[in-house]
Amino acid sequence: MTYCVGLLLNEGMVLLSDTRTNAGLDNIATYRKMFFFEEPGERVIAVMTAGSLSVSQTTLARLRDAMKNPEATAKTSIMLAPTMLEVASIIGETLCKVREEIDEKLATMKQGATASMIVAGQRVGGEMRLFLIYPEGNFIEATEDTPFLQIGEHKYGKPILDRVVKRTTSLSDAQKAVLLSMDSTLRSNLSVGMPLDLCVIEKDACKVTMRRRIEAGDESFRNMSDAWGRTLRDGFTQIKL
Repeated sequence: MTYCVGLLLNEGMVLLSDTRTNAGLDNIATYRKMFFFEEPGERVIAVMTAGSLSVSQTTLARLRDAMKNPEATAKTSIMLAPTMLEVASIIGETLCKVREEIDEKLATMKQGATASMIVAGQRVGGEMRLFLIYPEGNFIEATEDTPFLQIGEHKYGKPILDRVVKRTTSLSDAQKAVLLSMDSTLRSNLSVGMPLDLCVIEKDACKVTMRRRIEAGDESFRNMSDAWGRTLRDGFTQIKL
């Protein structure tokens, strides 16, 4: 499994994903779950994936092939689509087709495969937008009231986001929030694991403005985790019945 989270804020977008893939207790591996498609200054698109690797990797491969196709159009290439809504539609349609094809192949074994994606980005002259794309190809969008989206093992990291994240949250506080959200998930679910990929896309930059790989044993992440643990314990002891 995995955990990915994306925040849509007034100042920009913050994205975080883990890299663990679990196909059984004896088959745990590391795969990147965050991918970028950029034409700096013109458009930036970030995609995070959760679920079946066969579905997500095939979907991304087809998106890349469509971009390279000499006959690519605004209806087939996410780098030519005029809006982020069209980008989400192209990705959703591609994901749905891939999932159906793989499901058909696995049907004889009474198995299935599925994946979901978070798509974030901005085109020059357009607004920043953040979408969660379901395996069926339909999607929802982050809003003023719900400025974050999650996929994968999201339940452990949701409470802190519900309490602290607003559209007015700063990018620095947002990074802290997603990292603490991930820390809670790492502590509660073995199917989520290091290293982590963190990125920031500042408003109107139309490019990735910060990208960081956080490895196991990273000192700053460990210090943040320890400080959060102490804060929770102190707060707990101070609450009176």
